[in-house]
Amino acid sequence: MSWILGISGVLCFIYFVVIMVFSGPGTSFAFIWLVLALVLGAAASGKLVGRLSGAGLPLSVRVSAATLFVTGLVIFVIVEFLVFTGVAQDDPQGLDYVIVLGADVKNGVSRSLKMRLDKAIQYGEENPDTIFVLSGGKEEDEAAEEARIMYDYMVDNGVPGERLLMELQSTSTVENIAYSRLVIENDVARREEEEIQRRRQERLEQMIPVGPEGRPRRFGGIAPGDLAIDAPDRPVRIGVLTSDFHLFRAIQIGKKWGIPDIQGIAAPSVPWMLPHFCVRECAAILKDKLMGNM
Repeated sequence: MSWILGISGVLCFIYFVVIMVFSGPGTSFAFIWLVLALVLGAAASGKLVGRLSGAGLPLSVRVSAATLFVTGLVIFVIVEFLVFTGVAQDDPQGLDYVIVLGADVKNGVSRSLKMRLDKAIQYGEENPDTIFVLSGGKEEDEAAEEARIMYDYMVDNGVPGERLLMELQSTSTVENIAYSRLVIENDVARREEEEIQRRRQERLEQMIPVGPEGRPRRFGGIAPGDLAIDAPDRPVRIGVLTSDFHLFRAIQIGKKWGIPDIQGIAAPSVPWMLPHFCVRECAAILKDKLMGNM
């Protein structure tokens, strides 16, 4: 048992160093691997193993510790099962709006963010009528809002600017969804008004004769401004695009925050960072669930 714990502790420490070197000291929740390395190292030394095996601790404490460990492991497995259940599904087609969640831009477009944006570009090529909402504000250590950098990247890669909306205030996944929903609502209202005006103008051209001076006459007591045409109601289909490990939480937050039919599009993630992302995401899901965000 001691040598298994020792090897596990060394691996955790090596992984922590790799994260620090290749991802940077600012990587959130990276300290958990150092903590695990220290705990496993202490256990491997024999002191902790001996105490847990019965030398000095009452049975109730040993049972409680074992129960806590097994419960934590079960919760982690269940959460990760939920996280990756929807990732293998096909991308939903024909969405009206897709919210693209931002990521770290301290040193430009990070690899994780690039994968999300490349997936968005691919989806846009397959669905030319989809509008993208680029979501992400400015953190204290970032030079600009994430959404602006995302906008520049997508325009540089051939996506027309008129298909891109920006949400510039959010600093968390909950804010990403909540503020992006407002952006979509405003854009839907604007487009509906434009459609009403277009249809009204078409009706006017068909119904209102034009006088010699080129201006519409009153016709049957109806002036051009008196015509009111309602735009047909049609459900707006909304999706969210983010990294595969992050998609479950984003969808659940979307449902909680007023987008009940939100659909998910998974972008790939950096393979060697996946263990860290899984551990961090499990903690984030439990936190958001306890806080009522999902």
